[in-house]
Amino acid sequence: MKHSRAARLVSILAAGALLSACVSSRDTKNEVAVPQTVPASDLTGLTLQVGDQKGGTESLLRAAGELDNVPYKVQFSTFTSGPPQVEAATAGKIDFAVTGNTPPIFGAAAGAKIRVIAAYSNSAAGDQILTPTGSAVHTVADLRGKKVVVGKGSSAHGHLLLQLQKAGLTVKDIQLVFLQPADAFTALSQGQADAWAIWDPYTALAQNQLKVRTVATAESVTNGYGFGIAAVAALQDAKRNSALADFVRRVARASLWAKDHPDEWYQKYAAAIGIDPQVARVAQSRSLRLAIPINDAVIASEQQLADAFAQSGQIDHKATFSQFVDNRFGDQLSQFWTTAK
Repeated sequence: MKHSRAARLVSILAAGALLSACVSSRDTKNEVAVPQTVPASDLTGLTLQVGDQKGGTESLLRAAGELDNVPYKVQFSTFTSGPPQVEAATAGKIDFAVTGNTPPIFGAAAGAKIRVIAAYSNSAAGDQILTPTGSAVHTVADLRGKKVVVGKGSSAHGHLLLQLQKAGLTVKDIQLVFLQPADAFTALSQGQADAWAIWDPYTALAQNQLKVRTVATAESVTNGYGFGIAAVAALQDAKRNSALADFVRRVARASLWAKDHPDEWYQKYAAAIGIDPQVARVAQSRSLRLAIPINDAVIASEQQLADAFAQSGQIDHKATFSQFVDNRFGDQLSQFWTTAK
């Protein structure tokens, strides 16, 4: 397949309503009042607004049958990456979204009106730093002075930062260029970038469509966590809070279904986002996120990542991750948890 067609595929994956609401004043209050539970029968007129990244929450829920018999309506909006989902939640445009490990940190540093209400994990093998096959870059240390593209505030941004630290480098030692996946794909394919830090399914797509080599993966370097974030306004609203309690269970249950029915999931995933089934298989075999508890170890790991961003000057304010955690749905989710790392 020619690069132009591959770039169009990435554009399809990344396209959507990029809501650009600005994060407002800093919100440092930890506790958000828990409203009274509303019966499912009273949710019929409610529409839950859910942010999504193509190939993410909606396709998983549909494949697992978790969008059947929902007592409320669900409307999905597609975003290019996690940071604009955080912005949209702060602006009240969405009620919930699943992001990688880094967007909530950027949100916390900016005082976003969100809370982390669910956590997910995998091996982080799908987060990789790619370089053209003929490149002189073979290790992270070789990135010194090179142009590296990455989505600002994405999980790949966090991965790149930690890899640089591990190699004894800082962001000042590279030419850091912030690009969303479609533009980054084009830049790498046309020789306008030396390396690309990226996550699945874009990693798998690039490995299938471009002549690239993996410089490093995030395994054992980053924590591999993803998070379900909710707008504070939604958590304070009795009906939306009750719908969220149901919805996060559906997400966790769908992930377990995908784990137990991999071949069916790969096929449905490929069809849903319009990619080759083999690419879908590669991406989801290493990047399916299973629910885990938001325990002290998870919070501490995220705080280490937040501290690394603050120390590097990549965020203006040091974020206290624990202040943005809300475990109100922990009891309902515990039956779906796998062991946290």
